[in-house]
Amino acid sequence: MDDRAAEWSATGEGVGRNTGFALATQLTTSLFTAALTIFLVRALGPHGYGVFALALGLGVLLEVLTNLGIGQATARFIAETRDDPREVASSMALGLKLRLIAAGVVCLGLFAAAGPIASAYDSPRLTWPLRGIAIALIGQTVMGLLLSSFEALGRISMSLKLVFSESAIETAASVGLVLLGAGAAGAAFGRTVGYGLAAVLGLSMAIRLVGRGALALRTGGGGRLRRIAAYAGALVIVDGAYVGFTQIDVLLIGAMISTTSAGLFQAPLRLITFLHYPGRALAAGIGPQLARTSAAPNVAALQLGLRYLVILNAAIVPGTLVWAGPIADLVLGGEFGKSAQVLRALAPYIFLSGIGALLSIGVNYLGEARRRIPIAIVTLLINFLIDLTLIPKIGIVAGAIGTDVAYGLYVPAHFWICKRMIGLSLRPILVTFIRSAIAASAMAGVLLVVGTANLSAGDWLAGGTAAVAVFCAGLVLVGEVTWGEVVAIRARLSRALPKLRAAKGPA
Repeated sequence: MDDRAAEWSATGEGVGRNTGFALATQLTTSLFTAALTIFLVRALGPHGYGVFALALGLGVLLEVLTNLGIGQATARFIAETRDDPREVASSMALGLKLRLIAAGVVCLGLFAAAGPIASAYDSPRLTWPLRGIAIALIGQTVMGLLLSSFEALGRISMSLKLVFSESAIETAASVGLVLLGAGAAGAAFGRTVGYGLAAVLGLSMAIRLVGRGALALRTGGGGRLRRIAAYAGALVIVDGAYVGFTQIDVLLIGAMISTTSAGLFQAPLRLITFLHYPGRALAAGIGPQLARTSAAPNVAALQLGLRYLVILNAAIVPGTLVWAGPIADLVLGGEFGKSAQVLRALAPYIFLSGIGALLSIGVNYLGEARRRIPIAIVTLLINFLIDLTLIPKIGIVAGAIGTDVAYGLYVPAHFWICKRMIGLSLRPILVTFIRSAIAASAMAGVLLVVGTANLSAGDWLAGGTAAVAVFCAGLVLVGEVTWGEVVAIRARLSRALPKLRAAKGPA
């Protein structure tokens, strides 16, 4: 085994195993999300899907008010006391209590305001989708708190079971309701069913893990409550600004152009969600290892995780640039032709998104969330101002441009925090980026030779296979990946796959 392979092994079995479970969790939800998105865009059409996208976007914004930074704050303190089940249960109960109070208020408010909001968008069909999303917030609140807690405890196999259950139920319920003629409202209430049943399942899992103390909602909490609330105060500003950054494009496009345009912009964003998952998976495995316990933060794991993300994302970008048109036509249908422009323009964001997730969650576990506040606010403002300026001039592609530019600030700023606090090194990442860019350029050349329109099944298979092979060969030729690493990764995957299959069994 060479030095790089040994380095990965040295990051700890817990990190590798939890990252594997987290990736399986993200891939599971991505498959269901992609399948459901494809069904909805085809069953509802641009206008109907646009109505659902607006309701979903408003729900995501309001979800910040149900979280108030409590989920990640609770996770941080659980990670710091993860060897004491009573402390863990107490923190979990306090976090759940605070989130349920907030979720109840937000749910009632959005349900009551659904009619006026629909009138403001001049879309009466928006009313009941908003109400479905409002009710779903209760289940999302419980499930979100539980997932954060399982992550902090290093029990991501439980998250896999919970996410698989929710995704399967939501997909089945949404498809059934839409087929029965419920339209966008059916898609929204399918989400309600999925999260509601998953919340019940997740609570039973938490009780088995840490005891009934996890549901002791009458507990006062004292000093622990104040610590969670204080850290949550910083996180709610960060989360609010970041969610605003992710949703401002579709909301402004819907208000300044049309509901249909909002659907054309949102559809590719929903489809590329799964491209962010490797970064989130690594964040779930590595983030708790950065918490300030008796052990020093695991900087080696973070450094290596960033390297792998740079390589992986470099392999993804050529496809979104060269084959954006065929992808949109194949997956979304001919009515979403303009979505290809959005997908192509989002290439920089696609490259940076997983890296940003790993760095930002790492900063949270380091206890440095307050340093993220100005970064998140400036990111939102840049996106907002670019949208206001360019949407009237160039249409929906302006949303992608604003997202790229703003996120181009967000990621380096978080890297700087990690560099300053724990000595994260920039030079190895830059070297990996240059080498990966060379391999990605060769990959893009193969895709261009195959063609950029009217691809046959053979073109997809042969072109995709050849492009990936060229990229991998390029990494070896430039010295970025060694044979020892390939052997080590294959060995880890062969050990992890049986465990991942077992984790998908009954809870």
